[in-house]
Amino acid sequence: MPDISSGHVWLALAVTLAAGLATALGSLMVLFSRRPNPRLLAFGLAFAGGAMVFVSLTEILTKSIDSFTQAYDARLGFAYGTGAFLCGVLLIVLIDHFVPNPHDSLDKQDPMYRENNKAYIKRVGLLTAVAITAHNFPEGLATFFAMLESPSVGMPLAFAIAIHNIPEGIAIAVPVYFATQNKFYAFGASLLSGLAEPIGAAIGYVVLSGVLNHATFGWVFGIISGVMVFLALDELLPAAKRYAKGHETVYGLVAGMGSLAISLVLFKW
Repeated sequence: MPDISSGHVWLALAVTLAAGLATALGSLMVLFSRRPNPRLLAFGLAFAGGAMVFVSLTEILTKSIDSFTQAYDARLGFAYGTGAFLCGVLLIVLIDHFVPNPHDSLDKQDPMYRENNKAYIKRVGLLTAVAITAHNFPEGLATFFAMLESPSVGMPLAFAIAIHNIPEGIAIAVPVYFATQNKFYAFGASLLSGLAEPIGAAIGYVVLSGVLNHATFGWVFGIISGVMVFLALDELLPAAKRYAKGHETVYGLVAGMGSLAISLVLFKW
C-alpha cells in the first residue's frame, strides 16, 4: 500500500473527491428553479427512483457478484451476491417494520395525508440522503483503491460513478428544496452526501486497508443494492405518485432509468 506522502495516494483521493462532487451538480437544477411545485417533486422523486433501481440492479449488484466471484468462483459468486442483496432488502424491511412510516396509507382522508405535508417530504428527503450517503462510502472506497491499484481502471470507474451521482444529487435536492424552500439547504444536502465518497476513501485508507478484500466488497455492495431497491420502490415511487398530477411518475421513472442506461452505453463505447 502506498505511503500517505505518495503522489498516487493524493491523486486517488482527488479523483474520488471529484466523483463525489458530481452529486452537487444534480442539485444545480434546483438552484435555477423559480419555485418548487408538486409536479416537479413527483418527476424528481420518480426520476431518482428509476435511477436508483437501475444502478442498483445493473451496477452495484454486479459489483457484488464480481467481487464474490473473485473471492470464490462464479457459482458461489452469484449465490453470495444474491444472498447479500436479499440481506439488504431484509434489513430495510425490518427497519421499516419497527419505525412508524407515514406513507402506509395513501388515502386522502388519512390524517397523516396533507397535500403539502412538509414533514413527510423532509422524511423522504432524509431517507434518500441517508441511503445515497451510505452507498457513497463503498463507492468512494472502490474508486480510491481502484485508482491506487491502476489509474487505467480507477479513472473509468470514477467517471461512471460521477455520472451516477448527478441524478442522486437531484434525488436529495428536490425534496429538501420542496420542504424548506431554501436553495442553499438543497445544494448543501447534496454536497454533503457527495463528500461521503472522499471521506469513505480516507477511512478505508487509514483503518480498513489491512482487512478489505473481495468478499468484504461483495457484502457491502450487495447489501447496499438491496437497500436502495427497496427504498426506491417503497419510498420514492409512492411519494412521487402522491404528488403527481398526471403521468409525472412514469415519465420520471423511465427518464431516470433511460438516462442512466444511455450514459452507461456511451461510457462503454
